[in-house]
Amino acid sequence: MPAPIGAAAAASAYRTASGPAPAGEGFGGALKRAIEGAVEAGRQADAASTGAMLGQVSVTDTVLAVSRAEMALQTAVAVRDRVVSAYQDVMRMPI
Repeated sequence: MPAPIGAAAAASAYRTASGPAPAGEGFGGALKRAIEGAVEAGRQADAASTGAMLGQVSVTDTVLAVSRAEMALQTAVAVRDRVVSAYQDVMRMPI
């Protein structure tokens, strides 16, 4: 299993994939942009893989696209795990 990536690397990947955040955007908007960026990275990896099989895309470009998609997926899983953990912590709090 690959090692988890740090928060700074994840934030950098999202900023790179989705551009700068609009002014006044909340957490929900930032999360939406991050998910859209991860989906787009997956689509680019699929397109690069198909292009590599057809001989139209270089192996280097394919590996880079797949690596970006893998990092986006790992980040999404790490965020999901943190959200579930936070929810469980809140549910365990005494009233």
